[in-house]
Amino acid sequence: MPTLSTFYGILIQMFWADHAPPHFHALYAEDEVLIDIRTLAVVEGQVPPRALALILEWARQHQDELMEDWELCSRKQSPKKIEPLK
Repeated sequence: MPTLSTFYGILIQMFWADHAPPHFHALYAEDEVLIDIRTLAVVEGQVPPRALALILEWARQHQDELMEDWELCSRKQSPKKIEPLK
């Protein structure tokens, strides 16, 4: 699973040819959450509230890039790296 970005101990990853809806995985310590790219809603899992706020802030800034990476992954192509949250 390619890592798209890393910031504040959070890994943002995406599987190749993953199931709908378009989403990404965010891992923080032993926790994981799946976030719908279009709505930025939590699809599955949980992370601490502060980590979730950082993830959602980053995702809002990079929503278009996330959709582009989803399309690349759906075609089993390597996604592009995305700038971390600063």
